[in-house]
Amino acid sequence: MIAEPADDLVVLLDERDLPVGEAPRRSIHTDRTPRHLAFSCYLFDERGRVLLTRRALEKATWPGVWTNSCCGHPRPGETAEDAVRRRVSQELGAGVDGLELVLPDFGYRAVDASGIVENEACPVWVGRLAGVLRPDPSEVCEHAWVEWDDLVRVADAAPAMISPWAALQVPLLDEALSKAGAA
Repeated sequence: MIAEPADDLVVLLDERDLPVGEAPRRSIHTDRTPRHLAFSCYLFDERGRVLLTRRALEKATWPGVWTNSCCGHPRPGETAEDAVRRRVSQELGAGVDGLELVLPDFGYRAVDASGIVENEACPVWVGRLAGVLRPDPSEVCEHAWVEWDDLVRVADAAPAMISPWAALQVPLLDEALSKAGAA
């Protein structure tokens, strides 16, 4: 497990998703979580498969739930791209190549079974995993490479099988990636 630094802060946002302050990450996820900045990342391999991760059972929210490759929160003053690279390294023990912001305006609000709320402006990134995958067991208890079309079908037919943010992101990401491929 990687210890979080004392300055593990998140960026708080107003109703227009503009920065208005900062707060310790561990203190904000409650039943009244304020809007804050986050990100999601989907990593692909050379065959076009996407890496899904299953959240560690010790996670405060959505423990044991399958989700996208990596999530996190940019720290105050940290670029979004640097935050993605930092969290991929921390959570998955690997690097990332070809990082690209695909859904810059994605945001969501969801309530975990425990009552904890996620309330995030959560831009979505894609990239390719670089290096050997060495997941941190305090973050990821399982992982799997799946065909993108299979994940799209799951998000459509059985969204409760994946995290609420992934269920919302996957159809939007599929559309964006399809348009980019056609261009």
